[in-house]
Amino acid sequence: FDKMPQRNVVSWTAMIAAYSQSGHGKGALDLLRKMQSNGVQPNKITFVTIVDACASLAALADGKESHASIINRGFDTDVVVGNALINMYGKCGNVECARSVFDRMPERNVVSWTAMIAAYAQNGRSREALELFRQMDLEGVEPNKITFLSIVDACVRLASLAKARTVHEQIVASGFESDVTLGNALVNLYGKCGSLKDAQRIFDKMHQRDVVSWNALILASAQNGHGKDAIELFHQMKLEGVRPNDLTFLGMLHACNHAGLLDEGRHYFMSMRLDHGITPMLEHYSCMIDLLGRVGLLDEANHLMCSMLIEPDAVTWMSLLSASRVHGDVERGTCAAEHVFELDPKNAAPYILLSNIYAAAGRWD
Repeated sequence: FDKMPQRNVVSWTAMIAAYSQSGHGKGALDLLRKMQSNGVQPNKITFVTIVDACASLAALADGKESHASIINRGFDTDVVVGNALINMYGKCGNVECARSVFDRMPERNVVSWTAMIAAYAQNGRSREALELFRQMDLEGVEPNKITFLSIVDACVRLASLAKARTVHEQIVASGFESDVTLGNALVNLYGKCGSLKDAQRIFDKMHQRDVVSWNALILASAQNGHGKDAIELFHQMKLEGVRPNDLTFLGMLHACNHAGLLDEGRHYFMSMRLDHGITPMLEHYSCMIDLLGRVGLLDEANHLMCSMLIEPDAVTWMSLLSASRVHGDVERGTCAAEHVFELDPKNAAPYILLSNIYAAAGRWD
């Protein structure tokens, strides 16, 4: 690009796209400004690329600025540009602007509907996502795989088993049941809805399974109090030659935590680093500390916190604070609470827990 004697809008757009697609959204925005300062005006494809960059950065102000330029140049009626704007506003958390773009589109395709449904789902407005999906069906627009993934995401947030089964039936009727990504999403959905039986049935029917499939069922087992089933799944997974990842071990630690399986929890925590070369992240430490705290091993939990290569967050300190309350450890509870006060000053829970610790110890002062 730098060595080109002449550059036109296509050259600039290609370079902007290269930045955006490589995860360098800020570089894409900087290059757009440089392009315009060189007297080259963006075209429709340039704007789609820039709007995508704004979406990846969740840069709402830049997105709105691009939207204004799109209107000024008359590109706002284009369906591809409209779809990109809906996606950008959804990723930036501005659902109202996304809906405004959607409602004003003279033409919509399945991507338009899917982008708007995803905007609702990603921002916790699941009922509106489902209502729009129903409207999409009434208007005769056939959903695609991505539409269903967004709807499954909306159902996960509602944790409604009835809605999960309805969406599952629609997926089957549309011929997407054999898709591995949708299968994984359904296993996760049924797990979140508390139906391990349905999650297992989907898993068993899958013609192809990847590590995400196994992780989804392991986590479903953990969340529904079937820790030993999760352990059995882990062994079966390894026998089938599927390599566990960091999320697999997080699922295993959750399973051990929910079932109070201390020795097994210790084993998986050590094994992830020693046998699989996976460095524990904050979530793994937090889960292990919570497990140790639940069984009263507060010294070991405290030692693990001190040995962490990452700074403990408020959630991790809350685990220790909760355990201190259960086991009446005033000094440790006070120390943990002070850390939570510092990291999450607006959280009222540590004040309540610390008050309970003092009350139980008869320290009313």
